[in-house]
Amino acid sequence: MTDLPADHGDRLAADTSMGAVTLLVGDLDAMTAYYRDVVTLQVLAAEGDTVTLGRAGRPIVILRHEPSLRQATPGSAGLFHTAILFETQTALAAALYSVARHAPGTFTGSADHLVSQAFYFTDPEGNGIELYWDRARTEWSWTHGQVEMATLYLDPNGFLGQHLTEEAALGATAGDAASVGHVHLSVGDVATARSFYIDALGFDATATLGDQALFVSAGGYHHHMAMNVWNSRGAGPRMPALGLGRVDIALPDADAMGELSERLRHHGFQVRDDGRDLSFDDPWANLLVATSPGRG
Repeated sequence: MTDLPADHGDRLAADTSMGAVTLLVGDLDAMTAYYRDVVTLQVLAAEGDTVTLGRAGRPIVILRHEPSLRQATPGSAGLFHTAILFETQTALAAALYSVARHAPGTFTGSADHLVSQAFYFTDPEGNGIELYWDRARTEWSWTHGQVEMATLYLDPNGFLGQHLTEEAALGATAGDAASVGHVHLSVGDVATARSFYIDALGFDATATLGDQALFVSAGGYHHHMAMNVWNSRGAGPRMPALGLGRVDIALPDADAMGELSERLRHHGFQVRDDGRDLSFDDPWANLLVATSPGRG
């Protein structure tokens, strides 16, 4: 295999971000109701078998009805969680309050990660969700290129007491912007994830937990994606099943798209280019799609 050209970008553009996550669902009505009425996303579009939900016009979760599919077998690769980033603690508190009111049984935990405050849930079809807020980047601590993260106790009731206003509880923040901050995947092994997501895709490693988990990002974010083996060590490529449909990665321009395509091909991965988006599979058959406003 030849070396990449000297001027070829070997990392993703610094202003790369995450796009929407598409879920393949068995009960479209129930899943739409959960993300709309419980998680407090807005229906941005509904056409045929697909419902797009988001905030302030920005898609976050796309639900696609696939009634012929069944749940994945335990231990499979796929989605660990979709992490929705809120811009204020008040807006996050309002979403947490909504879940507490409408579906408290879907709450699975909470943590202060030093860089962020996070609350975890499982939707009606078993897909993980994280709702979180970031501390300012100036408050993050880095050592030798690794960001310091931890899992400290975070009391959800205390968070609500501190940050939920009466106006927010009544819906004042329902139209505030939010986005997919990161996507966490279940994979078969961390070494293979590193080879794909860092060497080929072009993310930077920001944290590692031995052979258990890897956190990666572009542009110095704490993580845009993560991969772990906690429930899926040794998993092979996914078979068609409910759950993760695709993960979108938003690139800033056509040049970044071209560099990504060349880099993936150089590392031996197939890239499908429809003139607008690039789509490709990771080693576990998780579908990723790179998008750019400067293309198509």
